[in-house]
Amino acid sequence: MAQHSIDPENLPYDPSKLPRKQDVTGPDFFAIDMRVGRVVEARPFPEARNPAYQLVVDFGPVVGRLQTSAQVTNYSTDELIGRLVVGAINLGIRRVAGFESQFLVLGGLWPDGTVNLLSPDFDLPVGAVVA
Repeated sequence: MAQHSIDPENLPYDPSKLPRKQDVTGPDFFAIDMRVGRVVEARPFPEARNPAYQLVVDFGPVVGRLQTSAQVTNYSTDELIGRLVVGAINLGIRRVAGFESQFLVLGGLWPDGTVNLLSPDFDLPVGAVVA
C-alpha cells in the first residue's frame, strides 16, 4: 500500500488482510533514525487532500524542531500539543500540498486506517533514540 488512507468500508489495514513483509537485515533496520519528540505546535492543514494537521515536534538539542503533515485528526490539537511521539527523522523530505514534511510520525493503524500515535510509556527526554 503506497499511500495511507482511511477507509471505514474496506478496512485496508485489517490485520487479517495484511501479509507479513519481507525480512530486512539488522543494518537496514538500524539505519532508520527513530527518536522521541514532543509536539509543540499542531494546526489544521486545509490544503491537504485528506484531513490532516501540520505538526511541529521538538526532538531535542541535537536534532531540533522538525515539521510533518499527519493524518491524525482523530486527536484534537489540544490532545496533540505536549504529547510525546515517535518519529522516523531520516527518511528525507516530502512535499505535501506545498508543505515541507521533514519526518514521519509513527502510529499503529486501526483496520480502517485511523492512526493511533505511538508514544513511550515513560517521560523520556526529547531526542531519545528508539531501539
